[in-house]
Amino acid sequence: MNDQATLPICTAFCGLRRVANGPLDEVAATARAELARGGADPIRIYEDATGRLLEVDLRGNDQEIVERLRAPARGAEFARGRGRPRLGVVAREVTLRPSDWEWLNAQPGGASVALRRLVERARGTAVHAAATQNDARCSTGTSAARD
Repeated sequence: MNDQATLPICTAFCGLRRVANGPLDEVAATARAELARGGADPIRIYEDATGRLLEVDLRGNDQEIVERLRAPARGAEFARGRGRPRLGVVAREVTLRPSDWEWLNAQPGGASVALRRLVERARGTAVHAAATQNDARCSTGTSAARD
């Protein structure tokens, strides 16, 4: 009944009493049986590896519970973590005058986009200046080694 490759190892508690430990499908079946006994204490299932409380739908028979546990989560192919997507950027602190922050925040896309554009423009200017300087050296016959 278990598929240990995909289902986490968990522990179920009824109040303070441990009622099951093992693969999630087996723990869920035992927890459902415990729930059917009609105890007053709530059933809680924790993932052993993280200690995270799991929400498990214990309605139906054991087979229905296992099918729900093994079914891929809706939207799993599009699942992402919280927050913005990773763009290969690094957050750092920048100290600017209030008027500079006001100007940056007023730019399309906000401060981060404006700063990236300014850096790209500065790099482009630096690359262009270096290329122009290199062209001048070549035309005059000087080399970088003699400079």
